[in-house]
Amino acid sequence: MPKASDALATLPPAAAQALIRLGENLAIARVRRKESQRVWAKRLGVSIPTLIRLEQGDPGVSVGILATALWMMGRVQALPQLADPQEDRGALEMDVREALRRRAARSPASAQAGRKRGSP
Repeated sequence: MPKASDALATLPPAAAQALIRLGENLAIARVRRKESQRVWAKRLGVSIPTLIRLEQGDPGVSVGILATALWMMGRVQALPQLADPQEDRGALEMDVREALRRRAARSPASAQAGRKRGSP
């Protein structure tokens, strides 16, 4: 059996909990569709133990398997939205801090010249 990666061993608790909720949601979707684990695993192209791991939120399950499960549910279009740059609050905060830093770094003479021209 391959050694677990350090990334999986140090998974943040919030990320682990999110994967568990995602797995539970996938299991609910399968049950609502009245699909057995055997049938669903076959459609996914995985073993039943892998499907069980997916539904338990195991972080070692391939993102490709997750994408296929979302596709089977008609929800694969939601996948790119998870990392949509327009929703990246951390990057937005960094952009604002950088703009403030650049503004603060302006020399007094440059700032005064800008005010004379009517710019901030």
